[in-house]
Amino acid sequence: MARVTGDHYFTAEPDAPARAREVQFTVAGRDYTLVSASGVFSASRLDPGTAVLLRKAEPPAPTTTGALLDLGCGFGPIACVLATVAPTATTWAVDVNERARGLTAENAARLGLSGRLRVTAPEEVPADLRFAQIWSNPPIRVGKDELHQLLLRWLPRLAPDGVGWLVVARHLGGDSLQGWLVQQGWRVTRHASQKGFRVLRVTH
Repeated sequence: MARVTGDHYFTAEPDAPARAREVQFTVAGRDYTLVSASGVFSASRLDPGTAVLLRKAEPPAPTTTGALLDLGCGFGPIACVLATVAPTATTWAVDVNERARGLTAENAARLGLSGRLRVTAPEEVPADLRFAQIWSNPPIRVGKDELHQLLLRWLPRLAPDGVGWLVVARHLGGDSLQGWLVQQGWRVTRHASQKGFRVLRVTH
């Protein structure tokens, strides 16, 4: 019988043993093989929402400079793609889960991205740093109030001409989240819909 724990992917220090595995996926014709482990979000595969986000959102241009943010990085698929396609930018991978941060750092090293991909806990990001782009498959299951606080904390850190890319399952409140963001004063468009997921483009 599987061991039952109180761990969630947003647990800061998971207790479950870290059973390593490899996750393979392709984005824009490039193949990625990343290491993952139990105790992090979507440990055994590329999450379907993340796959839709990476496929449908507009990636940063190769000449993009400044800072990019992967908010809630998990084992690092979004951060590794951003750092690969935008080599002159600095990608920040942020997660409360210590194991997730370790895996992302390991994957960055495996791909030769360590020099331009910084992995940190949320409180370690410089307070004055502004982001050209914020990408996130946000942790819907933390609850609406905590999700709203998360977005209220990070979206204001977009640069004035910055863009945020969010993916949310329709049945988990993707449409209501879009409406809430508009109420907060953001310009939000439904950039794409696929397989039950909404890809939202957020700007000032």
